[in-house]
Amino acid sequence: MSQRAPGPAFMLTLVAITLVGTMSIHLFLPLLPDVKKSFDASDFQVGATFSLALFVMAFSTLAYGSLSDRYGRRPVLMTGLGLFCAGTLVSALAPTIEVLLAGRLIQGLGAGCGVTIARAIARDRYGTDSLVTVIAYLTMASTLGPTFSPLISGLLVDTLGWRSVLWFSVASGALILAAAYRVLPESRPTEDLAAHAPGFLRNYRTLLKNPSFLGFVLATGFSSGTFVGVAAAISFLLTDYLGRSATEFGLYFTLFPSAYALGSYLGVRLAARTSIEASVLIGAALMALMVAAQAAVMLAGHVTPLILVIPWSLISIAQGLITPNAQAGAIRVKPQLSGTASGIAMFCHFALAAVFVQIYTAIADGTPMPMVIIMSIGTALTLAFACLPALMKRRRA
Repeated sequence: MSQRAPGPAFMLTLVAITLVGTMSIHLFLPLLPDVKKSFDASDFQVGATFSLALFVMAFSTLAYGSLSDRYGRRPVLMTGLGLFCAGTLVSALAPTIEVLLAGRLIQGLGAGCGVTIARAIARDRYGTDSLVTVIAYLTMASTLGPTFSPLISGLLVDTLGWRSVLWFSVASGALILAAAYRVLPESRPTEDLAAHAPGFLRNYRTLLKNPSFLGFVLATGFSSGTFVGVAAAISFLLTDYLGRSATEFGLYFTLFPSAYALGSYLGVRLAARTSIEASVLIGAALMALMVAAQAAVMLAGHVTPLILVIPWSLISIAQGLITPNAQAGAIRVKPQLSGTASGIAMFCHFALAAVFVQIYTAIADGTPMPMVIIMSIGTALTLAFACLPALMKRRRA
């Protein structure tokens, strides 16, 4: 590309805007038991503050992707970050569970901008040839948020109360907004803005008719949905079933994104030796094998913190193989529609995460069985859709 290569500040800012989604998901996850007690709410109501925010975030990624293709990355990004800060402030001040839900919905509406537009900007500035590597390293770097967010959140909950986590998010969101305003210029080429101004629905049809694109986005969507759903299950099982603290959950949770980052690194190395399609399929197959092993141990009656955490950390390595390769594969299908493709991929990521969390809270009965059910279903679907791009590639050969 003719543009000057981006510097470290550029990449760090891309990482920072992806952390907006992290603050909506991983910082909030350890709050669920305390929010339930504070408002005397039901499991379903508390689950809604998490899952409905994810649904809104999911649908907003569709809008952000298409709008950034039409109007440019920068104005859409600034709007989304502003909404995130406003929604987080409402949540921090919420006097009732209903107001908290409203604030979380606004927060989710804004949070969808970061992960969507970061990947589109990466395509604009780094090109398609380096996209797998850039997304993988961006994913690895952004796992610092999920690694430390639950620990920070757990410590804040146990020492200052659950609202302190939301005030932390308000301050962090404002800093990220200021950094993005200063560091990220408009990256979308002017000629592409003019060429793709009309035809939102046409662009969606173009992508959704492509079997490889569907396989990529649904494989990463079901993989991510399974990860978040099981994380919520482990949160409840550790605190309610095994009687552990929010801080302990935060400490255990650091293993998941660390393992995910290792998987992303291995995904970069694997992509250099084989195709994107094969890398995604290998990750899904490994995930299926390890989920089967963990489910067998849990069904045999062995449920301890380490039984919950260690196998799922290994499973997270497999998920790290899947996600950057699948996301890069989806964006590469139609590079000129990278914003729209990124939006659809992130929609599947957040929507399916919300579905799995809500399914878990709906079927939770205080035992490990609901966790076994959701991780088995999610993994089977991940493997099924991971096969689709590989089959299409073989058919084209």
